[in-house]
Amino acid sequence: MTVSEKTTRDVADAPALTGERADLLEMLAKHRHFLRFTTRDLTDEQAGLRTTVSELCLGGLIKHVTGAERSWAGFVVDGPSSMPDFTAMTEADWAQRADDFRMLPGETLAGVLADYAEAARRTDELIATLPDLDATQPLPKAPWFEGDVRWSARRVLMHIMTETAQHAGHADIIRESIDGAKSMG
Repeated sequence: MTVSEKTTRDVADAPALTGERADLLEMLAKHRHFLRFTTRDLTDEQAGLRTTVSELCLGGLIKHVTGAERSWAGFVVDGPSSMPDFTAMTEADWAQRADDFRMLPGETLAGVLADYAEAARRTDELIATLPDLDATQPLPKAPWFEGDVRWSARRVLMHIMTETAQHAGHADIIRESIDGAKSMG
């Protein structure tokens, strides 16, 4: 199956929508595909390899994007209470959070990808059924957010899309370092 066919299938699996929601979900599906595509034909061991000086590995990137997507989808529905107060996190909390960027003992690539597919399905369903993309929530407390800022559901979806695209690029570099395979080109 080619990249184009796979992307088309991913988009076809999304809810049947038109207009803005269809465009947003189609673009998100495309970036999700490229992130997942970096793991094609890899073993669990390869998915856990660190090929750069950072802690990042392919399985860990997908775990991180899965968790971020779940958190932000929860934020759309429940606001900042669905996320931690990042300003109150302890060193132990940050160390535990770092596990989201690694393949841990017992984790498999197939399991990580299945978890990601489920998170994506739930996000797509939320975006398809949400009454108003303009509905806003105040951002959670975090050192990287300024003051009393609110994000709309639309803005959150664009953030999920941006994060997915950014990490797909990271994943492409890691994959190329493993065996020379590329997502494009």
